Amino acid sequence: MIYHKLLIAGPCAAESQEQVMAIAAALQPLQPIFRAGLWKPRSNPQSFQGVGAEGLKWLLQVKQHFGCEVATEVATTEHIRLCLDAKTDYLWIGARTATNPIVIQQLADALASYDTTSLKGILVKNPMNEDAKLWIGNIQRFSNALKDSDLPVLAVLRGCNHHPCWDMAYQLRSQLPSVPLLLDPSHMAGMADKVAPLCCQSAELEMDGLMVETHTQPEQALSDAQQQITPQQLLAIIQSLPSPDRSVPLSLRWLRAMMDEVDEDLWLTIRKRMEISRRIGEVKREEGMQIIQKERFEHILNRRLQWAQENDISPQTIKDIYNALHKE
Repeated sequence: MIYHKLLIAGPCAAESQEQVMAIAAALQPLQPIFRAGLWKPRSNPQSFQGVGAEGLKWLLQVKQHFGCEVATEVATTEHIRLCLDAKTDYLWIGARTATNPIVIQQLADALASYDTTSLKGILVKNPMNEDAKLWIGNIQRFSNALKDSDLPVLAVLRGCNHHPCWDMAYQLRSQLPSVPLLLDPSHMAGMADKVAPLCCQSAELEMDGLMVETHTQPEQALSDAQQQITPQQLLAIIQSLPSPDRSVPLSLRWLRAMMDEVDEDLWLTIRKRMEISRRIGEVKREEGMQIIQKERFEHILNRRLQWAQENDISPQTIKDIYNALHKE
């Protein structure tokens, strides 16, 4: 089965020529754009930093042997030059690089100064922080610099700190409706078992494609081992993707996704609050204090009621919620 939207798949990082070729071979039934990171901007300098420009030869071998397009991440103008010389088809801008608009402008200007006829597209991931304006601005910087070419600029939602950030993506889609929007479920999930549900969510939201980290032996991967899936798992996911429920307006489906994300955060916050409450109870018991501290309870409740008025929320609703939490 061929995925009829844009599919980019491959390892988080190219580790060896043999590894790259083996993964590319296993992915052939899906006919994806093959991706592999060569320069890895890792937080820990002792961790695997990528194979660098040596890996460009391996990507070129994948391209020649399997007849597929290839993609890698760039973070400097030198990376761009090397990739263009190696006939890399797609370049992507990572989340760390995307936090700095000065660097983004330098990369955009560098691209504008080169012959980019061999390129098929520029992929721009959202920045590490949830900042729709910065993400939109980054895409516009590339679009403006490349306005004299037909090179497309695409957006990739990878979330922030394993949060989907659907609202940020919806803002981008609303303001830049002609820009294709892909999902990176691997970084969004952070865990392999959460990749499939996010891929299904992308289908429901009618996103334009997927960018999935894929490895034949994820447990042995030198980076992002916990979030990579096998080519066989990816094939099963693609085969099981649902058709979007078009009886529900697309804007409503996006809003529901945002609501689900907020609810997930809410329940996790409640669980964390309950754990702190348990610890407070232990301290009170050890110190021989009364369980109910009436003055503090009333002070906090009054502060919440004031907040309700300031935010146009029913004070009774807030009172009911707070009393329920306190009782629990």
